[in-house]
This record gives sequence, structure tokens and C-alpha cells, in this order.
Amino acid sequence: MTGKLTIKRKSLQNCLWYVTVILVSITTVLPFVWTISTSLKTGSEILSGGMNFIPETFTLDNYAEVFNKMPFMTYLKNSLIVSLGGVVTNLFFGSLAGYAFAKLEFRGKKIIYIIFLMTMMIPSIVTMIPNFMVLRGFPLAGGNDITGQGGLGLINSYWSILLPGAAGALAIFFMRQFYEQLPDSLYEAARIDGASEFQIFMKVYFPLTFAPMATLGIMTFQARWNQFMWPLIVMNSEKMKTVQVGLAAFKYDFTTDFGPLMAGTIVSMIPSILLFMFAQKYYVQGIAESGIK
Repeated sequence: MTGKLTIKRKSLQNCLWYVTVILVSITTVLPFVWTISTSLKTGSEILSGGMNFIPETFTLDNYAEVFNKMPFMTYLKNSLIVSLGGVVTNLFFGSLAGYAFAKLEFRGKKIIYIIFLMTMMIPSIVTMIPNFMVLRGFPLAGGNDITGQGGLGLINSYWSILLPGAAGALAIFFMRQFYEQLPDSLYEAARIDGASEFQIFMKVYFPLTFAPMATLGIMTFQARWNQFMWPLIVMNSEKMKTVQVGLAAFKYDFTTDFGPLMAGTIVSMIPSILLFMFAQKYYVQGIAESGIK
């Protein structure tokens, strides 16, 4: 009798699990399907208010309008530059700092690391104005003199996005978790052979971090690619806009051009989807090896 109750309880748990998974999947997938469907509808069908997922008349005019109405390729190029640039800087400096906190001994190590972790608790909106002022007053850049006056500094340049996030606290924490799991014997052997600190990092430890770096690279790329508020503030010229800022052009004061907006949204999602499809194996492996639950 006890065995039958146990089997029934497990069956009920499995049913609840599958029902929950299905509900979560539906709530996640349906908005994506609706976005694709809307991007293929005519303007009149969209405005009719129907929630049908299969368009009555398929059209690619919305996709054509995205590229004809605005320099969308320029927006994509800008997003790729700041996203890939952010991946490179975050991986290198994050790995370098993570290695230092995990393997090196220096005065104030714990305090500095705690300060870095504390910055993760500060909302980004709080630091926007100070960051803007620093970039705006950067000496000898963007027409500024030695005192940081007279020009725009690093505003409306790729550096305005690359520099503030060149070494994020999450990247440092993530890589430190992985480096701490690597044996110290590698460090000691390389040190005996006469290798410098940077050589030990680059030639011994850095090559072993492919999986966590792939994970961190995916997270960094998606975060940079989906940024809206900060690029809107620091890259407001037409030729420097990113794709997320450019899509806002389809939202007017009292109306929204849903067809082109949905088409542009689908196009903007392609790089992130392709990246995750090709690197998802390393993403899961990196999460497991870095000890993050």
C-alpha cells in the first residue's frame, strides 16, 4: 500500500512538473510567436486588433521598411562594435582581475574585492550622471582641452560605452570563482621555471578558461546588445545610434508603427540567438565549472 502511494505521489509530482514547464514555455514562447506574426501582417490587419497568430495576408513590407526608413545597417554595425568590444574588454580585464583575486596575495585584497562586489548592488541609474560627466570632461578628447572643457569628450563615440563596462564586477566575480578551482601547483611550477606573473596568467591559466569565458562572453554580448538607456544618453547622434535606440524611432507621440517595429525587433534578435545556439554547450559547462548555482 505504501509503495502504491509513493508511486502515485511521484506521478502527481511529475504531472505538476510538466504542467508548470508547459505553462512557463507558453508564456515565454507566445510573445515571440506573436512578434513574428505581427511582423508579417499588413498595417490594416495589425490595427484591426485581431490576436490571430497566422496572418491573413503574409507580407515582407515591414522588413523592407525597416531598412528603407532608417540606416538600420548602421545601427546593427554600431551594436556589433560595442557588443563585441565589450566582450573582448570584459573577458580580458575580468579574467586578469579574477586571476589576481584568486591566486595572488597583496595588501587589501579582501577589502578591494568586497568593494567590487558591493558595486553590483548599486543600480546603474545611480551612476549614469557621474559616468556621463566623467566621459564628457575627458581631457584632449572630442574637442576638449587639457582641462576637459570645450568639447564633448568621449560622448558620441564607442568609448563612451566600452570604457565604463570594461571590467564589470560580475565578470571579476565570475572568473575568480573559476580560477580558485584551478590547482596552485600550476602556479608554483611555472614560478620555479622563472615565469613572470603575467606569463603565468597568459600561458598557464588563461588557456584553461575557455568554457567560463564562453559563458561570460555570451552574457556580456547579450547585455551590451540589449542596452537602451545608456546608449540613448551617450550615443545620440544619428550615425552612432545602436539598434535598440534606433527601434524607438517607430514609436511616436501618440501612435506606434507596430509592423516595422516588430520586424526590426526580429532582425535585432538574430545575432543573440545565433550566438547562443552555437555556444550553448559551453554556456552550461561554464556555469557548472564556475560554481555558480
